[in-house]
Amino acid sequence: MNVILELFKFIFYSGFIVIISKYALVPVLRNLAEGLNLKAKTVGNIAGVATSVPELLTSSFSAFTGLISASVYNIISSNVINAIQYLISIFLNKNQKYLQNKALKTDLIMVFITILIPISMLITNIEFSIGTVPIFILLFIFFYFINHNVHKLYINKKTNQDREIENETKFLKGKKKVIIKYTIYLIIISLLLYILGNLLSNTLESLCIQFKIPQIIIGILLGFITSIPELITFFESQKHYKKQEDTADGVIEATNNLLTSNVLNLFIIQSIATIIFTIKH
Repeated sequence: MNVILELFKFIFYSGFIVIISKYALVPVLRNLAEGLNLKAKTVGNIAGVATSVPELLTSSFSAFTGLISASVYNIISSNVINAIQYLISIFLNKNQKYLQNKALKTDLIMVFITILIPISMLITNIEFSIGTVPIFILLFIFFYFINHNVHKLYINKKTNQDREIENETKFLKGKKKVIIKYTIYLIIISLLLYILGNLLSNTLESLCIQFKIPQIIIGILLGFITSIPELITFFESQKHYKKQEDTADGVIEATNNLLTSNVLNLFIIQSIATIIFTIKH
């Protein structure tokens, strides 16, 4: 009976993290981005950061309780599921023609690499250790450099430049109020997520240590649960820009959301989890 209760708590806490991410964190960050008149690529990057918060919490607290394998499988399954969800959203919205752009092709190659690296490490029995952290940080910087430059080369900037000029006055007047308002919201949301992450950590420890549930099962379940915000934002971004008759920007946002999320998951969040595990254990 106790194991059923712990499984219920696991689903409840994980689900609550996803709900807060979807209905609070992601909308707040989108409103902040749009209030500051940011480009589709930048909004996608911000959405990628926002939708990676559940992975950050679950992986960090898993590592804190000594369940580093659960953290690894969480990241791998999240990145695989993110890519599948992205492709489904693109094809259901019939936007695959936009993927012919060289910048987006390059982004998707990097997404594939974020899946290939951890799987290759598991197959070859290379451990995620403190020694991999600086390598992952350098790869994160390298991926960002490539993404930034290919978008400068191959994405049409005219529409975004026009928008920035048209909204310049509004941006200058509203910037301060927007930042203050949404910063307060973000602090409150972050506190809620931290509390839930701590509760989820205790449940994970009980399931893996007390009830002997394999960490790979826990990690994969976490991967499915923490990938739900990405699924929502992939569809929402394309729908949002379609209404404005600028579908290409919706695909750019969704693609950068995917890339940012996967890159953060592997190179930054997994590094944080590795550091926490090394210090704690």
